[in-house]
Amino acid sequence: MYYAQVNQQTHHPSRTMIVFGYGQVIATPSSVQLQIEVQTQGNHVQGPQQENAAIMNEVMQSLIALGIPREQIQTASYTITPLYNFEDGKQIFNGYEVVNAISVNVSDTNDLGLIIDTAVENGANRITNIQFKMDHTDAYYQQALSLALQNAQLKAKTIAETMHLPLQPLPVEIVEEQANTPILYRSMAISSGITPIEQGQIAIDATVRVKFQY
Repeated sequence: MYYAQVNQQTHHPSRTMIVFGYGQVIATPSSVQLQIEVQTQGNHVQGPQQENAAIMNEVMQSLIALGIPREQIQTASYTITPLYNFEDGKQIFNGYEVVNAISVNVSDTNDLGLIIDTAVENGANRITNIQFKMDHTDAYYQQALSLALQNAQLKAKTIAETMHLPLQPLPVEIVEEQANTPILYRSMAISSGITPIEQGQIAIDATVRVKFQY
Protein backbone atom coordinates (compact mmCIF):
# COMPACT_ATOMS: atom_id res chain seq x y z
CA MET A 1 0.00 0.00 0.00
CA TYR A 2 1.26 3.45 -0.96
CA TYR A 3 0.95 6.34 1.41
CA ALA A 4 1.48 9.88 0.21
CA GLN A 5 4.01 11.74 2.31
CA VAL A 6 2.44 14.69 4.00
CA ASN A 7 4.67 17.49 5.20
CA GLN A 8 3.26 18.90 8.36
CA GLN A 9 4.36 22.45 9.06
CA THR A 10 3.37 24.48 12.02
CA HIS A 11 2.02 27.87 11.02
CA HIS A 12 2.16 30.50 13.69
CA PRO A 13 -0.49 33.17 13.45
CA SER A 14 0.78 36.63 12.62
CA ARG A 15 1.16 38.68 15.75
CA THR A 16 1.12 42.46 15.79
CA MET A 17 1.70 45.32 18.15
CA ILE A 18 0.39 48.84 17.81
CA VAL A 19 2.26 51.85 19.14
CA PHE A 20 1.60 55.58 19.03
CA GLY A 21 4.36 57.97 18.10
CA TYR A 22 4.44 61.62 19.06
CA GLY A 23 6.52 64.46 17.65
CA GLN A 24 6.65 68.14 18.48
CA VAL A 25 8.48 71.11 16.97
CA ILE A 26 8.72 74.48 18.71
CA ALA A 27 8.88 77.62 16.56
CA THR A 28 8.98 81.35 17.19
CA PRO A 29 6.01 83.31 15.79
CA SER A 30 6.74 85.24 12.61
CA SER A 31 3.90 87.75 12.94
CA VAL A 32 1.19 88.96 15.28
CA GLN A 33 -2.35 90.21 14.76
CA LEU A 34 -4.26 92.37 17.21
CA GLN A 35 -7.52 94.27 17.29
CA ILE A 36 -7.57 97.94 18.31
CA GLU A 37 -10.88 99.55 19.22
CA VAL A 38 -12.24 103.03 19.81
CA GLN A 39 -15.42 103.23 21.88
CA THR A 40 -17.40 106.44 22.21
CA GLN A 41 -20.76 107.27 23.74
CA GLY A 42 -23.25 110.14 23.50
CA ASN A 43 -26.88 111.07 23.80
CA HIS A 44 -27.30 111.50 20.04
CA VAL A 45 -25.78 109.18 17.48
CA GLN A 46 -24.05 111.88 15.43
CA GLY A 47 -21.88 113.05 18.32
CA PRO A 48 -20.19 109.72 19.19
CA GLN A 49 -19.96 108.89 15.49
CA GLN A 50 -18.00 112.03 14.69
CA GLU A 51 -15.85 111.74 17.81
CA ASN A 52 -15.09 108.11 17.05
CA ALA A 53 -14.12 108.84 13.45
CA ALA A 54 -11.72 111.60 14.52
CA ILE A 55 -10.05 109.44 17.18
CA MET A 56 -9.72 106.40 14.94
CA ASN A 57 -8.18 108.53 12.22
CA GLU A 58 -5.54 109.70 14.74
CA VAL A 59 -4.91 106.10 15.81
CA MET A 60 -4.45 104.88 12.25
CA GLN A 61 -2.15 107.77 11.30
CA SER A 62 -0.01 107.10 14.36
CA LEU A 63 0.34 103.43 13.40
CA ILE A 64 1.28 104.32 9.85
CA ALA A 65 3.88 106.72 11.27
CA LEU A 66 5.43 103.71 13.06
CA GLY A 67 6.04 102.12 9.65
CA ILE A 68 3.05 99.78 9.51
CA PRO A 69 1.85 99.57 5.87
CA ARG A 70 -1.70 100.82 5.36
CA GLU A 71 -2.71 97.51 3.74
CA GLN A 72 -1.92 95.74 7.04
CA ILE A 73 -4.55 97.83 8.82
CA GLN A 74 -8.13 96.77 8.11
CA THR A 75 -11.53 97.52 9.57
CA ALA A 76 -12.65 94.54 11.65
CA SER A 77 -16.06 95.81 12.75
CA TYR A 78 -18.14 98.95 13.20
CA THR A 79 -21.21 98.98 15.43
CA ILE A 80 -23.71 101.52 16.73
CA THR A 81 -25.65 100.27 19.75
CA PRO A 82 -28.42 102.00 21.70
CA LEU A 83 -27.81 101.95 25.44
CA TYR A 84 -30.45 101.36 28.10
CA ASN A 85 -30.59 101.43 31.87
CA PHE A 86 -33.13 99.54 33.94
CA GLU A 87 -34.75 101.41 36.82
CA ASP A 88 -37.65 99.98 38.77
CA GLY A 89 -38.13 97.37 36.09
CA LYS A 90 -38.36 99.95 33.35
CA GLN A 91 -36.08 100.28 30.34
CA ILE A 92 -34.70 103.81 30.04
CA PHE A 93 -32.85 104.98 26.94
CA ASN A 94 -29.33 106.21 27.78
CA GLY A 95 -27.78 107.22 24.46
CA TYR A 96 -25.63 105.42 21.94
CA GLU A 97 -22.32 103.61 21.90
CA VAL A 98 -20.18 103.55 18.76
CA VAL A 99 -17.39 100.97 18.46
CA ASN A 100 -14.90 101.03 15.60
CA ALA A 101 -12.41 98.13 15.55
CA ILE A 102 -9.40 97.71 13.28
CA SER A 103 -7.27 94.62 12.77
CA VAL A 104 -3.52 95.24 12.59
CA ASN A 105 -1.03 92.69 11.26
CA VAL A 106 2.58 93.17 12.33
CA SER A 107 5.55 91.22 11.02
CA ASP A 108 7.94 92.23 13.82
CA THR A 109 6.50 90.84 17.05
CA ASN A 110 9.01 92.86 19.11
CA ASP A 111 7.11 96.04 18.14
CA LEU A 112 3.84 94.90 19.70
CA GLY A 113 4.21 96.77 22.99
CA LEU A 114 5.12 100.00 21.21
CA ILE A 115 2.14 99.63 18.87
CA ILE A 116 -0.25 99.18 21.79
CA ASP A 117 1.16 102.17 23.65
CA THR A 118 1.01 104.35 20.54
CA ALA A 119 -2.60 103.40 19.81
CA VAL A 120 -3.68 104.09 23.40
CA GLU A 121 -1.83 107.42 23.51
CA ASN A 122 -3.76 108.49 20.42
CA GLY A 123 -7.20 107.58 21.75
CA ALA A 124 -7.74 103.82 21.45
CA ASN A 125 -9.44 102.52 24.58
CA ARG A 126 -9.58 98.77 23.99
CA ILE A 127 -7.04 96.19 22.75
CA THR A 128 -8.30 92.65 22.05
CA ASN A 129 -7.60 89.42 20.18
CA ILE A 130 -3.80 89.37 20.24
CA GLN A 131 -2.85 86.33 18.13
CA PHE A 132 0.69 85.18 17.42
CA LYS A 133 1.04 83.51 14.02
CA MET A 134 3.70 81.79 11.99
CA ASP A 135 4.48 81.20 8.34
CA HIS A 136 5.37 77.86 6.72
CA THR A 137 3.39 75.83 9.26
CA ASP A 138 3.37 72.80 6.96
CA ALA A 139 7.17 72.59 6.90
CA TYR A 140 7.24 72.51 10.71
CA TYR A 141 4.51 69.87 10.73
CA GLN A 142 6.55 67.64 8.40
CA GLN A 143 9.42 67.81 10.90
CA ALA A 144 7.06 66.91 13.74
CA LEU A 145 5.67 64.01 11.68
CA SER A 146 9.17 62.64 11.09
CA LEU A 147 9.86 62.80 14.83
CA ALA A 148 6.58 61.00 15.52
CA LEU A 149 7.54 58.12 13.22
CA GLN A 150 10.96 57.83 14.85
CA ASN A 151 9.29 57.83 18.25
CA ALA A 152 6.92 55.03 17.23
CA GLN A 153 9.76 52.90 15.87
CA LEU A 154 11.79 53.40 19.04
CA LYS A 155 8.82 52.38 21.18
CA ALA A 156 8.28 49.20 19.15
CA LYS A 157 11.97 48.33 19.38
CA THR A 158 11.98 48.86 23.15
CA ILE A 159 8.95 46.63 23.61
CA ALA A 160 10.41 43.89 21.39
CA GLU A 161 13.79 43.90 23.15
CA THR A 162 12.19 43.87 26.58
CA MET A 163 9.88 40.99 25.69
CA HIS A 164 12.50 39.17 23.54
CA LEU A 165 10.31 39.32 20.47
CA PRO A 166 11.54 38.95 16.85
CA LEU A 167 10.29 42.34 15.66
CA GLN A 168 9.93 42.91 11.93
CA PRO A 169 11.74 46.22 11.24
CA LEU A 170 9.25 47.58 8.72
CA PRO A 171 5.74 48.48 9.90
CA VAL A 172 2.75 46.91 8.19
CA GLU A 173 0.50 49.91 8.77
CA ILE A 174 1.00 53.62 9.46
CA VAL A 175 -1.93 55.88 10.25
CA GLU A 176 -1.52 59.64 10.58
CA GLU A 177 -3.76 60.88 13.35
CA GLN A 178 -5.62 64.16 12.98
CA ALA A 179 -3.21 67.07 13.22
CA ASN A 180 -3.73 69.52 16.04
CA THR A 181 -3.92 73.25 15.47
CA PRO A 182 -0.65 74.96 16.42
CA ILE A 183 -0.92 76.28 19.96
CA LEU A 184 0.91 78.77 22.11
CA TYR A 185 3.41 76.66 24.01
CA ARG A 186 5.51 78.84 26.30
CA SER A 187 6.21 82.48 26.79
CA MET A 188 9.25 84.68 26.48
CA ALA A 189 9.05 88.23 27.83
CA ILE A 190 9.84 91.13 25.54
CA SER A 191 12.14 93.25 27.66
CA SER A 192 11.67 96.96 27.07
CA GLY A 193 10.38 100.07 28.76
CA ILE A 194 7.04 99.82 27.02
CA THR A 195 3.96 97.73 27.73
CA PRO A 196 5.24 94.21 28.46
CA ILE A 197 3.82 91.59 26.10
CA GLU A 198 4.49 87.89 26.35
CA GLN A 199 5.74 86.67 22.99
CA GLY A 200 4.78 83.03 22.78
CA GLN A 201 6.50 80.17 21.09
CA ILE A 202 4.23 77.88 19.12
CA ALA A 203 4.12 74.10 19.35
CA ILE A 204 3.33 72.02 16.26
CA ASP A 205 2.37 68.44 17.13
CA ALA A 206 2.07 65.27 15.08
CA THR A 207 0.78 61.83 16.07
CA VAL A 208 0.96 58.50 14.23
CA ARG A 209 -0.41 55.05 14.94
CA VAL A 210 1.95 52.35 13.70
CA LYS A 211 1.44 48.57 13.52
CA PHE A 212 4.42 46.19 13.59
CA GLN A 213 4.58 42.41 13.17
CA TYR A 214 6.61 40.15 15.41
